[in-house]
Amino acid sequence: MSTAYPFARPLYVMAKPAGPQCNLRCEYCYYLEKQHLSEQHRGTMTDKLLEQYIRDYIQLQQTPDVLFTWHGGEPMLRPLSFYKQAVRLQQYYGRGKRISNSIQTNGTLLTPEWCQFLHDEGWLVGISIDGTEEQHDAYRHDVQGRGTWQRVVDGIKLLNDYHVEWNAMATANHYNAQDPLAFYKFFRDELHCKYLQVSPVIERIKQHSDGRHLAQVFDEDCPIAPFSIRPEEWGRFMCSIFDEWVKHDVGDVFVQLFDATLAGWMGVEPGVCVYAEECGHAAVMEHNGDVYSCDHFVFPQYKLGNIRTHGLPQMLYGTKQSHFSRLKKEALPRQCRECQWLKACHGECPRLRFLKTADGEPGLNYLCAGYQIFFQHVAPYMDYMRNELLAGRPASGVMRAVL
Repeated sequence: MSTAYPFARPLYVMAKPAGPQCNLRCEYCYYLEKQHLSEQHRGTMTDKLLEQYIRDYIQLQQTPDVLFTWHGGEPMLRPLSFYKQAVRLQQYYGRGKRISNSIQTNGTLLTPEWCQFLHDEGWLVGISIDGTEEQHDAYRHDVQGRGTWQRVVDGIKLLNDYHVEWNAMATANHYNAQDPLAFYKFFRDELHCKYLQVSPVIERIKQHSDGRHLAQVFDEDCPIAPFSIRPEEWGRFMCSIFDEWVKHDVGDVFVQLFDATLAGWMGVEPGVCVYAEECGHAAVMEHNGDVYSCDHFVFPQYKLGNIRTHGLPQMLYGTKQSHFSRLKKEALPRQCRECQWLKACHGECPRLRFLKTADGEPGLNYLCAGYQIFFQHVAPYMDYMRNELLAGRPASGVMRAVL
């Protein structure tokens, strides 16, 4: 029996088939600590749960396209046979839907067999890599404390050999922020990367009795972890990359923040939740079926239920998730609501709103000063590009025309 839902907008549930388990021990990783929160966070997704997830997730979608996203931890700790079974189940339950898959990995477990599968099934691979060897190995270590850069680069070469489509997901942290051009040119000139997502690393320190050492989103007055990028560093980092990109790479290299900023200037959805007006349309499901409001909010307070006992529509369209979604906009302090850059930022991710405004109002994003630097810097280009796009000129020539 089919069910009619009140919205025709796609909802996303990022699946974590290996939970928080990973073969690396990156110093800034917030997800490894999820193993301490509950015994239920240990283990991997069963075949029975995999089938229920795929069936229910496809039924949830009211558009012809269905995107499955596999994340971690490290999702490739599950054997290739697990994902082959996932594809068979998608084909069985798809019933005419256009199914696509993406997987986010550290790249160290890629093999020819894996790459052949990824190529044959048309999967998009997100590779976590933080720049040059020195930049990457500053924080991204294996369980023995060794650097992992060479293994990741070897994995990327293997993807290229098998013609697998891949994107780069990099963090901006306190170390690589010191040399943004080396960072960017590595992706462009050495990896020939066409799609680059840069996520700022910000964590706070708080010692817990169970061994965890990172603060939770609702903890107050916790010091910033030393590997975290500072607000001004973030602003200058992205300005330096933008200046190089706008001179040489418009239309050839796509940097997520630049695309999202232009979307904000155009008044359209940015395509990434942190810059959207509201959030809550991208939940996460742990390997045991527990569903949470967001990948950064995997805490008991934000648990929506379990797929075994709660339907995905009830969880994702329910009161709790709707409140979570609206809160991003409703909880903005007055300083943000009156900011000229609100159209591009919308207060960024709620998990980073732990500062107070100049008036002492809570809810200011930690990176606010950095975004102020960046948006002020790129505003002339964004204004010009918006006007040219509205006039019908192709985007690839717009930025170069303003130089």
